[in-house]
Amino acid sequence: MNLTFFLAADGGTESLRARIYDLDGVCLASHAEPYDTRFSPGARAEQNPDDWWNSLCKATRACLTEAGIAGDQIDAMAYATTCCSVVALDASGTPLRPALLWMDVRADQEAKAVLATGDPRLRLNSDGAGPVSAEWMIPKALWIKRNEPEIYDAATTICEYQDYLTLRLTGERCASLNNVGLRWHYANREGGWAESLVAALGMADLVHKWPARVAAPGEVVGPLTPQAANDLGLTTRTKLVQGGADALIGMIGLGVSQPGQLCLITGSSHLQFGVTERPFHAPGMWGAYADIVYPDRYIIEGGQTSTGSILNWLRRFVGGHLDFDDMNRKAAQLAPGADGLIVQDHFQGNRTPYTDALSRGAITGLTLAHEPHHVFRAIMEGIAMGTRTILDAFAKGGYEGREMVAGGGATNSDLFMQIHADTAGLPVRIPASSDGPTLGSAILAAHGAGHFETIDDGIAAMVKPGRVIEPNPAAVAAYDDIYARYYALYPALKQALA
Repeated sequence: MNLTFFLAADGGTESLRARIYDLDGVCLASHAEPYDTRFSPGARAEQNPDDWWNSLCKATRACLTEAGIAGDQIDAMAYATTCCSVVALDASGTPLRPALLWMDVRADQEAKAVLATGDPRLRLNSDGAGPVSAEWMIPKALWIKRNEPEIYDAATTICEYQDYLTLRLTGERCASLNNVGLRWHYANREGGWAESLVAALGMADLVHKWPARVAAPGEVVGPLTPQAANDLGLTTRTKLVQGGADALIGMIGLGVSQPGQLCLITGSSHLQFGVTERPFHAPGMWGAYADIVYPDRYIIEGGQTSTGSILNWLRRFVGGHLDFDDMNRKAAQLAPGADGLIVQDHFQGNRTPYTDALSRGAITGLTLAHEPHHVFRAIMEGIAMGTRTILDAFAKGGYEGREMVAGGGATNSDLFMQIHADTAGLPVRIPASSDGPTLGSAILAAHGAGHFETIDDGIAAMVKPGRVIEPNPAAVAAYDDIYARYYALYPALKQALA
């Protein structure tokens, strides 16, 4: 009986997708279960953690049925989830309130308080210049303490989406080195938890509310409990292997593991990552984070808060009848620059290189001759030029990428990928499977279960080559001029709207 199957899951913003893979990286089954997000004034977004668990159970059972295999054939499982979706739990592991989703930025004042401490751990954020994002763990925990003290005091555990599923699956209060190193100011090589930082904020006890154990991606957390195994349709022989944040685990699934590679994760937002063998910090970028994906390597980071979500906004704006395939065809006939349009992509603020939550989107150069496909292309160009500002910040810090490896929804548009290649002046490589988070989770599960000695070995066996989009020299030259005008927009609008 073949027992070398692996369950992977990607707990995203709108749904949880489970997949079953074999040792060759072939996906045998895939199923997604949606859940709701409750939005409210004040940039608040919340989810019910029980929905995460129920979606995992339903999606797992559906995958087992689709693949035609029994639960005892799943050797190991791992998952990626949204990062900084914060939940407070009582002693029994029951949520005390809805989770503050990653995009919930109500903790803006608390983020400013974190930055004001001047703690040495803040060096990870633009070399200490900040700002600190309201999305992150410590600002959100501080918001709960200040505004819902009864919840904070009653909480035995304050953790993330990732850790909540781990607790339900194994009974272990275990966090991922990936998440805590990325967003909790945990320093793997410099003392662990940021005790001086949380003490300066008047909540030294937060360290004891965080999970007691930290495991690196690929490390075995433990076997499933009998209850969890029954709920998922698995058995207690299945090992849970530590995963991490969806975008970072996506790096593994896209095969981005060597210095000089750049990873572009696309979707509602864009994330950019680079791999380096030496630590460095620079304005306009986040990191470098030690060991959070691969042992003995560092990760640098940039990100755009709204990208694909802007295209979805355009569809809503014109009444919901925008055919993206038709828009791609028409937009591809336009020359770079969309007949004079420039879009600033900060529709939900800017994550990097400015980290300005109050910056806003703009469409400039409109005339009565412009049609929806002009705006469609200009949005793609604005998003791609936003990516270029981040790559420029990387370069100023000393990191020059050779290529971008892309995954996610935007890879379905050859036009969008070509624009990215042309604005950055770099080839864009798209592996055969662009679903990085689940394939990355499967690689971690296989490594943790002992089938591959290293994560790199798993990548070599399970990530298959795809296609490469080369930059067009003429378009690269045209975009250099357009980029200069795009780059001037942010300071001009910031001053005009101050």
